[in-house]
Amino acid sequence: MNTVRFWIQNARSTALPQSLLPAVLAVCLASQTQGFSIYLGILAIMGVIVGHLGLNLFDDYFDYRVKGSEFRDAMARKGFRARIAKCNYITSGQTTLQHLLIACILFGAIALAIGFVIWLFRGNFILWIALLTAVLGISYSGAPLRLSYHGLGEILIGIMFGPLLMIGVYYSACGHFDWPVLFISVPVGLLVANIVYTHAIMDYEPDREVGKMTLAVWLKSKKAMLACLLVLLAGAYASIIGGVVTGYLSPYYLLTLLTLPMAVALFYLMVEFVRHPEKKFSPQIWMGPMGDWKRFQAADLDWFLIRWFLARNLLSFFCLIIIVVCFIA
Repeated sequence: MNTVRFWIQNARSTALPQSLLPAVLAVCLASQTQGFSIYLGILAIMGVIVGHLGLNLFDDYFDYRVKGSEFRDAMARKGFRARIAKCNYITSGQTTLQHLLIACILFGAIALAIGFVIWLFRGNFILWIALLTAVLGISYSGAPLRLSYHGLGEILIGIMFGPLLMIGVYYSACGHFDWPVLFISVPVGLLVANIVYTHAIMDYEPDREVGKMTLAVWLKSKKAMLACLLVLLAGAYASIIGGVVTGYLSPYYLLTLLTLPMAVALFYLMVEFVRHPEKKFSPQIWMGPMGDWKRFQAADLDWFLIRWFLARNLLSFFCLIIIVVCFIA
């Protein structure tokens, strides 16, 4: 049990809401249609969780093989404020690269087994979704594409955790595709990508220094970075409005606009980060939960976490509102 806990923690389980919430949302949407199976829906959620953890470990494996620990050591020596703890379970000697690969394969095998069971009931559509997601997930940092090394990581994550994940889980749960799930999966994908992109903007300087090509580094201009952030945030709401205008979504889905103040606050905080990175802000109740704030302040992580938590909470509240709406619309 300790071994399982060790690998789950090191697979960045704190990022699970980025996949779990869209998956649960997809099952809730499917529950309102014909052919729904709660058992296949739950199985699909389990597959998403295991697959997400496995892909995170694969990312560590490929990333460490390419960069090792030297570039993080270099960032620490230069005094960068970026989070540099990734792969520390390897650099600290707690495990080896070989054991990491074994863990990657085991997580992948479990996800594959779950997908096989769903395929038996739902057919080849699930197979193609699963294969495409797996290929893109491995290619995030794995050879030969290494998409995250070319500034495409945030876009890839938005596609994987939005349309691909939600359509796959929705189809697993009910056995067919409906257009409303597309109008909902697009903004969810944009808001998931927004979490990673917000992180990338804050890590712009260290990433550029070590040659890590995130979307923020590729854009170069800080004005362009903020413009891209605005597109991600505005696009999420535009998709919902588009679905309502075209009749694919009930007007009740406009209740997602209740999260608009969070999006505006996040954009403001990122503008202030670009202009005055040392300026401090305190979280407000309406921004959602932000953990042990005093501890974060003592560790000098509050500047980072207020923005990261706000981006995460924006996705969470957006999904929770849609979950409620899908049962009343």
